[in-house]
Amino acid sequence: MNTQEVNALIQLLDDPDELIYNQIKGKFISYGFEVIPHLEAARDDSFDEIIQNRIENIINSIQIETTAKELTQWAKEEEYDLLKGMMIISRLDKIHLDEDKIKAQLKEITQDVWLEINDNLTALEKIKIINHVLYTVHGFRGNTENYHSPENSYIHAVLNERTGNPISLSIIYLLICNELNIPVFGIDLPLHFILGYNDDSASIVSYNEKGLPENMLFYINAFSNGIIFSKEDIDKFLSDQNIEPTSRYYKPCTNLDIVKRVIRNLIASYERRNKNNQVENLKRLLKEMNVFL
Repeated sequence: MNTQEVNALIQLLDDPDELIYNQIKGKFISYGFEVIPHLEAARDDSFDEIIQNRIENIINSIQIETTAKELTQWAKEEEYDLLKGMMIISRLDKIHLDEDKIKAQLKEITQDVWLEINDNLTALEKIKIINHVLYTVHGFRGNTENYHSPENSYIHAVLNERTGNPISLSIIYLLICNELNIPVFGIDLPLHFILGYNDDSASIVSYNEKGLPENMLFYINAFSNGIIFSKEDIDKFLSDQNIEPTSRYYKPCTNLDIVKRVIRNLIASYERRNKNNQVENLKRLLKEMNVFL
């Protein structure tokens, strides 16, 4: 990035010609996140409301354009890395995201679980240890007071505040289990994302003729302190909600499914707050994600 060119472009932001402004905006967007500190400094130094608004608009455009590009690349090449996908989304909320801090926070929780766990334990005993460390020692909980807050869907905010929604708490639970090779998977249940524990002795998840997993031992509600329940409980939940049961509500979903659901949650959260700009940006992201079905 050419700093002199950036400063020269900033000086042109007060040009009344919209065509020139749009050309400048496009150039800034091409720089990506790297140019944002320069724009923030110019915004803070300016007393011109038009320039301030234009810079805010450019910064928002850089966020969504760069996020769309990074998520598309992630979906193509690195979909296995759930944490990376979640951190890409988090930069929509926090531009200067401290990724090292997020990794350190997750590592601390994982190490605390690792110290207590061993291969001789049963699946239930392992889950009890994870639940104790996550909910009692580290104080995570479902955010029942402000359930629809967008902050519940951003992993950096959930790790800092120790509170989240069903899918964000499930993601943290899942990341811990993945690191410790515990066979827990995300389950894309409507209205309430959950987790499933596969048989430790099975190397892969197998399915019967109806497409249902044969060796899923039980399911986990990360939003409710890791409470354990059965397939029959899912049956009843779906029946109570008048939702037709399909195999996808019982079996592992992909990381791409998880990220797309986080985006849908954010859309719903911002719609409740009439944040139309954020809603449109997120809908665009979701549309691009839907290319990778």
